[in-house]
Amino acid sequence: MEYFIHNYGYLAIFVGTFFEGETILVLGGIAAYQGYLKLHWVMLFGCIGTILGDNLFFFLGRKHSKFMLVRRPLWKIRIVRASELIERFQTFLILIYRYLYGLRSVIPFALGMTPVSASRFVSLSAIGAVIWAIVVGGGGFFFGNALEMMIEKIKRYELAFFAVLAGIGLIIWLILYYRSTRTKPPPESQNETQNGVQNKVVNNAERPDSLE
Repeated sequence: MEYFIHNYGYLAIFVGTFFEGETILVLGGIAAYQGYLKLHWVMLFGCIGTILGDNLFFFLGRKHSKFMLVRRPLWKIRIVRASELIERFQTFLILIYRYLYGLRSVIPFALGMTPVSASRFVSLSAIGAVIWAIVVGGGGFFFGNALEMMIEKIKRYELAFFAVLAGIGLIIWLILYYRSTRTKPPPESQNETQNGVQNKVVNNAERPDSLE
């Protein structure tokens, strides 16, 4: 795994962010914290990947929208949502759409179907990409720090930690068991209930209006 990260980590970040990959950039930030990669290169490759990917979807929307909608019919519903956002928050949306889960590829595509100029989209999208790469990549880096500290604390107190978990689990089980024994009806009442349900079903089936 270390060999793969050292030799193909930046390539994986570039490809992953090209195809809507916030997760890969977060993992790149964690790898940078652990010393496998350099954080500034993680951010740079993530930024380049997302810029190229989003510009591709923009120009697909501008030149080949009909073909793409045939290939991806589920996008039609998302494009309706994206169009509503574009009408209300066009400039702001171009800057922040990467944070909208499920719409990151759809919004550039939908923008390509509008009169928004290519130069306007490219410039605003690039600004948003730089901010996004810094926030997400840096978030992964600091998350790696927090994760390492949490693991160290768990290792230090793992016996007490698992004892507490086991105790909580036992208490929950006892509460559920106690409630089940308190609310469980006696066998006779269970039979009466079952017979009542069966009779109700039979009576409903015999009614002429039940066939309507």
